[in-house]
Amino acid sequence: MAQSQHSESLLDTHLIENMALPKVAIVHTEWNDKIINELINGFEGVFHKFGGDILEKVAVPGCFELPFAIKQVWAHYEKQENKPEAIIAFGAVIRGGTPHFEYVSQAVTEGILQLNLTLPVPIIFGVLTLDNEDQAWERLGGTHGHKGEEAAITALKMIRNSRKLM
Repeated sequence: MAQSQHSESLLDTHLIENMALPKVAIVHTEWNDKIINELINGFEGVFHKFGGDILEKVAVPGCFELPFAIKQVWAHYEKQENKPEAIIAFGAVIRGGTPHFEYVSQAVTEGILQLNLTLPVPIIFGVLTLDNEDQAWERLGGTHGHKGEEAAITALKMIRNSRKLM
């Protein structure tokens, strides 16, 4: 399980034990696929441990496309009885020698923020913004925990909150 040097309560799972079949969809990038696959593997390990069901996995070319695809996934499930209670966005933007990094990072962050404010389910931000690939591995089981595992715990906590408040 992930370790966080900044917040033990983030990883506290006692309130999400015994949840009845939490359901999610994952939207992820094809770009930086080794990193993304490890994010998803970490997510699945924790999410399935708590009895979760992943209804859908949708791949998009890059991070810029994540918000649109998330919106499409929700529109597809919106009228169905069996729909995701959260949607997880996984991507990795690695800094290069141009301003592209800043533009993409800001656009995907703002896009996911807008979806969180407009869609009736939480969108979990699992987008890594990195200076280099080594930083990714520090966040995938290294010194900064495992961001895929943390995304699963976050999704479960947000689903629990939504169920409690509905």
